[in-house]
Amino acid sequence: MADRPMKFSTFHLFHQNAGQSAREVYDYQIEIVELLEELGFDGVWVAEHHFRDYGVVPNIFNLLSNLAARTEKLRLGTGIVVLPLHNPIHVAEEAAMVDLLSGGRLEVGIGRGYQSIEFENFGLDLSEARDRFNECLDMILGLWTQNDFEYKGRFYETTNPLTLMPKPVQRPHPPLHVAAVSPETVELYAARGIPILADPAAPFKKIAKAAETWHATAAASGIDTTGMELVASRSVYVAPTVEQAREDQARFEAMFDRSRIFNVQSAPIDPKTGQAAKGFEYYQHRYLKGGSVDNDFRWEQLEVIGDPERVIGQIKTIQEMGFTNLMCDFGSTRPVPIEEMKKVLKFFAAEVMPAFR
Repeated sequence: MADRPMKFSTFHLFHQNAGQSAREVYDYQIEIVELLEELGFDGVWVAEHHFRDYGVVPNIFNLLSNLAARTEKLRLGTGIVVLPLHNPIHVAEEAAMVDLLSGGRLEVGIGRGYQSIEFENFGLDLSEARDRFNECLDMILGLWTQNDFEYKGRFYETTNPLTLMPKPVQRPHPPLHVAAVSPETVELYAARGIPILADPAAPFKKIAKAAETWHATAAASGIDTTGMELVASRSVYVAPTVEQAREDQARFEAMFDRSRIFNVQSAPIDPKTGQAAKGFEYYQHRYLKGGSVDNDFRWEQLEVIGDPERVIGQIKTIQEMGFTNLMCDFGSTRPVPIEEMKKVLKFFAAEVMPAFR
C-alpha cells in the first residue's frame, strides 16, 4: 500500500474554549482553513455536535457551503454526519447541494454517533442508533443514485417515489467514509465497498488491524477498491526536535481540561439504566473513566508526534497499513493562539508533507 500517495487533511471540531464566543470560534477556524489551502493540504473535515460547547457546528453542510465559496481546491469533508439525528432525505439533499456548489469537492463521513445528550434532546433512543444509521445509509445511497426511489424500513419510508433534485456532481455519488474500527463494523461496510474512517482514540495496532480487515473483506467481496481512500484520524504535532515535541506534549496536556470532553454528557449512556446503551459497551470505560492515558502511551501508541524525521516515519507506517489519507488533528481542543497554530501548520507543510509528494 505504500506505493499509493498519502493525502493530508485536517480535522476541525469547532470547540468553543472558555472565554470564546461562538463567532470567535468560527472566525478562527475559517481563517485556518483558508491558510490550509495556501499550504497545499488536500482537505478539511468538520465535526457535527449539538447542545454543548464541545463543538458548535450543528449543521456541517451549512458550514461547508461557506467554505466552498472561500476555497478552490480543498476537499470538503463531513467528519462526521451523525445519521440517526437526521432525516436521510435532508442529508441526501444537502450533501448534493454542497457537492454542486463546491464543484464536486465533497467527502461524506458518516457515523452512528454516541453522545447521549444529543440523542436524548432529539427524543431518540441511543440503542437504536445502529439500525437507524443503516436505514439512513440505504436511503441516502438510493436517493443519490436512483430516480423514483422507494424505501420502507422500520424507521424511515418514502410516501411516494422520490427523485432527488439536484443530484450530486460526483458519480455515482460523493465518496463515503464510515467511522469504524471494530472488526465486525469494518467487515460490514467493507463488504459494501464503503471505506472506513479510523477513530483517533484507537491505538496504532487497532487501526492497523482495521485496515487489514477492510482490505481483506473488500477483496473477498469482489469490491474494486481503485481510488477508495481509507482515512486515519490522528492527533498530529511536529516540532524542530524530539525534545521540544515531548515538552510541548506535556504542556498541551497540562492545559487540557479533560472533563470538558470526557463526561456523562459525552458518554453513550442509556438514561433508563444509567449504563452504556446497547451496542456501545466499549465506550463505557473510555468516557466514564475520563479517557485518561499517560504521555508515554500517547507518544508510542496513539499520536503522530515528534521531530520531522520521526513524524515522517510514523506516517509511512500508517501508509503501509493501507491508509491513504491522514486526517490531522493539530489541537482541536487546545486554546492555541491563531498565530501559534499557523506556525505549527506551516512547519508541518514545509518539513513533512514534501516527503510524500
